[in-house]
Amino acid sequence: MGAGREFAKGLWSENPIFRVVLGLCPTLAVTTSAQNGVGMGIAATFVLLCSNVIISVLRSFIPRKIRIPAYIVIIATFVTVVDLVMNAYFNPLHKALGIFIPLIVVNCIIMGRAEAFASKNGVLYSLLDGLGMGIGFTISLVAIASIRELLGNGTIFGAAVMGSSYVPFMLLILPPGAFILLGTMLGAMNRVEIALARRAGRAPSIRKEHDCASCAIFAGWSNAADKIKALEEAGR
Repeated sequence: MGAGREFAKGLWSENPIFRVVLGLCPTLAVTTSAQNGVGMGIAATFVLLCSNVIISVLRSFIPRKIRIPAYIVIIATFVTVVDLVMNAYFNPLHKALGIFIPLIVVNCIIMGRAEAFASKNGVLYSLLDGLGMGIGFTISLVAIASIRELLGNGTIFGAAVMGSSYVPFMLLILPPGAFILLGTMLGAMNRVEIALARRAGRAPSIRKEHDCASCAIFAGWSNAADKIKALEEAGR
């Protein structure tokens, strides 16, 4: 895979939110405004980029048995930098994001890229991977937050754009609205992927995580239904 593809995969094919479905806690919690989405996205991108590079540099020196604690220490270092800088220079945004800034330490996107990519690849590719994933995460957050803010408050980045007569759709600002919007956008992404695949004459690359047949709950229901059917047939 070339350098360009390593960067671009985070924007679409392996987008952290819409394709890999990771980092949903901050995605659902902080996207009540576009400004929050930008702030969280930039913070996560900085941590992801720096931690990927450092882990890639040190990958030959970190013992495998303690690699996860080592990754957490590295990630926590950059999260501390972000937390202090935002508190000093962007205090209102820091207060709005609240606990979700320190929780970047355990963000599964950052830990996942450290374990799955940075620990196995060179510095350049790890840098591009972190940058692409971070930008993809930021774009996704801003897209979700902009829709929620626009329809839920009638504003974008705090500026009123829907007019004084607009009645806000308050559901989108509430937690249920975040789930509904995210599910709708995930479905739309899948539809776009299917359409692009058909146009290119290839099979659509819908991830296993998005397939109901791969769900443990679905499998449990299917197994239970099969057993009930077998018992009914045996009793006849």
